[in-house]
Amino acid sequence: MNVKYLALGAVVVLLGWFVYDSLSQPTGQDLPGNFQEVAAYRNENNTGPVTRVMAVTVADTLWREMRQYGDLAPYTKYGTTKVYFFRQGQPVPKTVQPGEVNFSPEFNKHCLAKYEKEVMSNVSFKRYPLR
Repeated sequence: MNVKYLALGAVVVLLGWFVYDSLSQPTGQDLPGNFQEVAAYRNENNTGPVTRVMAVTVADTLWREMRQYGDLAPYTKYGTTKVYFFRQGQPVPKTVQPGEVNFSPEFNKHCLAKYEKEVMSNVSFKRYPLR
């Protein structure tokens, strides 16, 4: 009888730990810099590569935190995720689209950084990529 209760207790503790661990994962909002997602695009293709493009504002040029924010962004193994960073208070695109040019060229000079995760998790992070 004691073995049953011990096994049941172990299962309850493990389930509690799994739930806590799942709900306490870090997000971009946990990073310093007041990151705000302004625009986002995700294609509707669920059978092939998933393309994500985001425009995010940040309070300052916190390069390490921008890279971490990109690492925390959603990603699909054979897809691409692009995150463009802009300073708060500066012009920022309200819409983004897929392709080589992801927003109007008028915003290029305001882009602080670009994070890109491509096929098989190849990551690139460039400061002032569009100047």
